[in-house]
Amino acid sequence: MSALVTTGLNDLLRSWLPGQRWYAGKGSQIVDIEVEAVSPLIDEPDVQVSHLLLRVDSAAGPERYQLLVGRRPGEPLERLAHAVIGAVDGWSVYDAVHDQDATDALLRRMVDARDLPTVRFSTGNDELTAGRRSRVISAEQSNTSIVYDEHYILKLFRRLQAGNNPDVEITRALADAGSSHIAPPLAWLEGDLDGVPTTLGMMQCYLRGASDGWAMATTSVRDLFAEADLHADEVGGDFAGESERLGIATGEVHALLAQSLPSKQAGPDESRATARQLHERLDVAAAAVPELVPFAPALRRAYDAVAELTATVQVQRVHGDLHLGQVMRTQEGWVLLDFEGEPTRSLSERTALMSPLRDVAGMLRSFDYAARHLLAEQHGQQHLAYRAAEWAERNRTAFCDGYASSQGVDPRDSAVLLRAFELDKAVYELVYEARNRPSWIGIPLGCIERLAAEVTE
Repeated sequence: MSALVTTGLNDLLRSWLPGQRWYAGKGSQIVDIEVEAVSPLIDEPDVQVSHLLLRVDSAAGPERYQLLVGRRPGEPLERLAHAVIGAVDGWSVYDAVHDQDATDALLRRMVDARDLPTVRFSTGNDELTAGRRSRVISAEQSNTSIVYDEHYILKLFRRLQAGNNPDVEITRALADAGSSHIAPPLAWLEGDLDGVPTTLGMMQCYLRGASDGWAMATTSVRDLFAEADLHADEVGGDFAGESERLGIATGEVHALLAQSLPSKQAGPDESRATARQLHERLDVAAAAVPELVPFAPALRRAYDAVAELTATVQVQRVHGDLHLGQVMRTQEGWVLLDFEGEPTRSLSERTALMSPLRDVAGMLRSFDYAARHLLAEQHGQQHLAYRAAEWAERNRTAFCDGYASSQGVDPRDSAVLLRAFELDKAVYELVYEARNRPSWIGIPLGCIERLAAEVTE
């Protein structure tokens, strides 16, 4: 593979990387690619696979990425045709996360805790076994997950930042504390970036038979829309009971995080710093999305109210990007996944202590999305808008009720903070939709308009 690195791989990657869902530099021309570390995983005459750490310089700035790159002589195998990166000197080069031989080799390394030259493997479970078939989950964007025989799931962090990934750190802390609301970690991978130990991946138990929270919620919304004269609490697919149980689970996770990892009471100075951060994000968003500008004065008043808080605020480690797509319903209850935080934020932002109300606000926004996304591209369906609003409010209330019963503190009692965090999340969503799904900007913009009206009243 080292020969491949020096004889054409960089040229192939220049064309291939921008087409990958997890590549962050879309729209920016690649200036340079440097292979910073190479570890051979398989070295056979008919197949060679290496683990690579890349630095990609583009107009948007430098980024680090992790790749498993394989090569085989001649034309690509049919089962790998969709993963081909290109061809060099008679060899087919491909993304080897899709190669059973490569994923088998990775699993054996994890089971045996046998390091590669630039990758360290650690295991926290003696029952991890090799020899399992694998498949790649296609729905993810910022990472790549490999499922082994419906028993294990390995998440490889494609875009890397130097340091410990909060997903591994928090999941391990919750497992050690005995939480039933996470998928237990089984093993993890680590390398070095700039001399700093850096998380490359994590293996967890695969939640067989579990249901995705987003799918369950949107099915409930469809059931409501299908009924002409029933309210949300009268439809067979009412989701409010699950929303309440999800609120309980979230509160229990927050309580364990406060016990297991650093937490403190933040004073007025830190509330003012939070307000400044909210204003800065609003400045950037308003410059990017003109539709936000008319509401900016009301949002600034909401953020100024945070700066005026005099009481202390509990801050701790939190999920950081909690929504219905990050939770699974098992037979035993709700499980929270993906404790990375918002992937576009820096590692320091994602590991900072913050109010758990940020997670509550994220889930409240997710209920709004579940209720309204079906209407975003369906003109002439506005007679369903009030039903969507009813469903969202019912489930938001149920979630907060559950959270309050678990925590002993009702998030709605901290209305100034909760409103500011929900607005901040909606602003983040608005920028995302403007760039990726312009027809959906009405969903976050509707939230901004509603909450802005509360501030104005």
